[in-house]
Amino acid sequence: MAQKPYTITLIPGDGVGPEVAKAACRVLEATGVPLRWEVQNAGAETMEREGALLPQAVLDSIRRHKVALKGPITTPVGTGFRSVNVALRQSLDLYACLRPCKSYRGILSRYEDIDIVVVRENTEDLYAGIEFERGSAGAAKLIETIAQDGYPRLGLDTGISIKAISEAGSRRIVQFAFDYARSHGRKKVSAIHKANIMKFSDGLFLEVARDVAKGYQNIQFEDVIIDNLCMQLVIRPVQCDIRVLPNLSGDIITDLCAGLVGGLGVAPGANLGEQAAVFEATHGSAPRYAGLNKVNPSAMILSGIMMLRHLGEREAADRAEAALAQVLAEGREVTYDLKPTRDDPSAVGTSQMADAIIRRLRR
Repeated sequence: MAQKPYTITLIPGDGVGPEVAKAACRVLEATGVPLRWEVQNAGAETMEREGALLPQAVLDSIRRHKVALKGPITTPVGTGFRSVNVALRQSLDLYACLRPCKSYRGILSRYEDIDIVVVRENTEDLYAGIEFERGSAGAAKLIETIAQDGYPRLGLDTGISIKAISEAGSRRIVQFAFDYARSHGRKKVSAIHKANIMKFSDGLFLEVARDVAKGYQNIQFEDVIIDNLCMQLVIRPVQCDIRVLPNLSGDIITDLCAGLVGGLGVAPGANLGEQAAVFEATHGSAPRYAGLNKVNPSAMILSGIMMLRHLGEREAADRAEAALAQVLAEGREVTYDLKPTRDDPSAVGTSQMADAIIRRLRR
């Protein structure tokens, strides 16, 4: 009897999102795993059409099917609407952001043999969005309250963001990191923090991490101050294994680790919770390249491969990753950013690179 297809919520995104999402879907379908896509739209273009950045139908679809594959979505810098990505994570309580950073032969990089997994807390810290605008009544009230508690009085021209880290949120993300280490044969978990300065937020995170580590005696544990970690990543990145961090620090370190293996073009990601999982490329929407069939689809394809593993389709995921790795190693049918020089005339487009991966899958 034929296997029942998995129904996946597909959010193409905007900018180059639809192109890389289509390439990933084609590769995933070529593995033979039966997949059915329920397309839902979100982002700037959806706002223009429907008046909502993140329509309720998108959340309902993900809750219904439990799994989504999402293309990049544009977020303005400094002004405009908050990130759709953050809204998705908070609305669905996708508390764990999982970002593996792995070296592939053929990718131009200063380092080799990198295999780092970053586990980032996804719902708390400064990304919780608890902010008070400069000159607002809320900011003035908070400034007054802080001053009454003996802290220096802030100027009324101060904008304020609250860094909130809870014991419960810290415990579940650190447990996630240790459970991932145990299930994937990893040897060490490092808790990254700035507890020497932020004693009641990062300090709490570190205290909880040390407590959780006591329950995993077969896995090494260490804690590292984040500025020291940055130095270590530049000097000796191959010694790194699993890093678990609060939200903002995790966001920064994931991009640093992506740089170690060639950039965001080969950096996949997953946002995981108890009831749903959203897999996404970690790069931006690059709207100036939209419709040009030019952007590297590797990160989106690797995110889809993570999704297959989440679904229990490990053999298919391994085959897809091997096919992608072969195309990258050969270096012929790859996009311009994967060539030794970006003006290489032999570079292929997004869809053509997907074609090359599919051909190797079908051999």
